[in-house]
Amino acid sequence: MISPVLPTYARAPLSFKKGQGPWLETDAGEMYLDMGAGIGVCSLGHAHPKLVAVLEEQARRLWHTSNLYEIPNQQALAEKLVEHTFADTVFFTNSGTEAMELAVKMARKYFHSKGQPDKVEIISFEGAFHGRSAAGIAASKGAKMIDGFGPLLPGFVQVPFEDLDAVKAAINENTAAILLEPIQGEGGIRAFGAGFLKDLKALANEHNLLLIFDEIQCGMGRTGKLFAHEWSHVTPDIMLIAKGIGGGFPLGACVATEEAASGMVAGSHGSTYGGNPLACAVGCAVMNEILSDGFLIDVSRLAGHLRQGLEGLVAEHPDIFTFVRGEGLMLALGCKVPVPDVVNAGYDEQIIVVPASDNVVRLLPPLNMSTGDLDEAVWRLDRVAAALERRLDISA
Repeated sequence: MISPVLPTYARAPLSFKKGQGPWLETDAGEMYLDMGAGIGVCSLGHAHPKLVAVLEEQARRLWHTSNLYEIPNQQALAEKLVEHTFADTVFFTNSGTEAMELAVKMARKYFHSKGQPDKVEIISFEGAFHGRSAAGIAASKGAKMIDGFGPLLPGFVQVPFEDLDAVKAAINENTAAILLEPIQGEGGIRAFGAGFLKDLKALANEHNLLLIFDEIQCGMGRTGKLFAHEWSHVTPDIMLIAKGIGGGFPLGACVATEEAASGMVAGSHGSTYGGNPLACAVGCAVMNEILSDGFLIDVSRLAGHLRQGLEGLVAEHPDIFTFVRGEGLMLALGCKVPVPDVVNAGYDEQIIVVPASDNVVRLLPPLNMSTGDLDEAVWRLDRVAAALERRLDISA
């Protein structure tokens, strides 16, 4: 008999009743150190007091009116994003998937409005993850996402990771845009080099293409900059935001330059819930915290501390861990053993890590963790590795 909840997840046998900072508590009172933060969503940890206060205050005032009317919180958050990014305009969504859908529509509508309706193709990269909508899976083309859901939405061409020659070969008269995550999340925390991004920008300019950055996972302070592309000094025309921007409350955004958004007019897109007063009140509080003095500098400091500990784990347990890669507090531990073994052993040691492709586990902790909690995480991962080593000895 099918579960009342559609069984599309292979869920761990864990349930949490409350959280505080980087810690989660089960009904039995067991405390788990959360180094996944809801897959990079809880950017300020669980139940951050400033977010709780803002949400409670807004909940007593107004929840929803729809986008038929002005929404002051939405305006305030849009102004913050415009002030601190390359963008001139913002459309708010409930998720990254919805932001992705709009980015595709916006790119195609841009060229249609310029009298080039055949320019609809979007180039993406192997290892990408852009959500699970029709456009998202067509762009990502991962086997587990597309199997059984054909025919795929046309208009997407995929090339190998960081292969500029392949990008050049894929461009034709129908190409509209190039889409990528500056750091692939589900793909195994693989970062595109700054030089490659600069070459890609030059190529887009040469062929009059739009550049779309998916910063759903790598954005909102995770790398020590507000957005990951800032390290390369390359700006896109359109950018997708979600996850960390709501600190745990469902919120996403598609931001763009005035030129890239010029085809979007009244009636060309909409959302019932997107940019509602509750979500945007929380989003403003998250932005205020991340942009506060010293916060992003502290992210880089904490990232260096964590990375040093993880490098020590690799050196100490070469039969379990093989490398550390990533930027800021978006890190991957390469594994020599199957990733599910590491994740499950983590549950035994009451630490949560997130699996990804390329046989890595992701560490996406809250951005405001203490060095003490980071040290605790490394200690627990050391115990995970030791437990797996004992199992290898037994099997041998």
